[in-house]
Amino acid sequence: MSASIVRIFTAALTAAVIGSAISFAAAQPTGEQKPPEPGQKPAAQQNDTAKDEKKKIDEFAEAARVLSGTAGNPECVWLGRRVVNLLWRDDLDTAFRHLDLYDRFGCPAGHIQSTFRCVLRQGNIDPKAPESLNSRVHACWINPNMPPTTAAAVPPAGASGTSNQ
Repeated sequence: MSASIVRIFTAALTAAVIGSAISFAAAQPTGEQKPPEPGQKPAAQQNDTAKDEKKKIDEFAEAARVLSGTAGNPECVWLGRRVVNLLWRDDLDTAFRHLDLYDRFGCPAGHIQSTFRCVLRQGNIDPKAPESLNSRVHACWINPNMPPTTAAAVPPAGASGTSNQ
C-alpha cells in the first residue's frame, strides 16, 4: 500500500511542477522583444558596418586612382596608414612590425616617411576624436605634399590693441 501512496504523491508533485511552469510561461509578456542572439548584430549596427565597409572600399579605390605605383595598392594603403597611425601614437614596436610587413609587400618606404611628415605638419589632433587622426592620415596618404594648416594668426609682439601711454 505504501508504494501506491508514493506513486500518487510523485504524480501529484509532477503535475504541480508542470502546472506552475505552464502558468509561469503564460504570465510572461508577449510584446517583449527577445535579445539578439550572440552571433547577430542589431539592424542599425549592421547598417553602420556596411557603411564603414563601403567607405573603406571607396578610400582604397581613391588611393589606387590618385597614387601611381605600389603606394596605391590596397595592401600598401592599409598597412601604411596603420604604420603612420601607430607612429603618431608612439607605439613604435607595433609600427616597426607593421613596417616589416609593408616592406615585404614591396610597398614604397618613402611614402611612409612623407605621409608621416605631412601628418606632423598639420598640427595637433584632438585625442578624444580618433576619427580625425584616421581622416588626416588618409588625406596625407593621398597627398603627402598637402600644405600645412595654418593656426589662428598670432599677433606679433607689441601689436596688441592697447596703448602703453
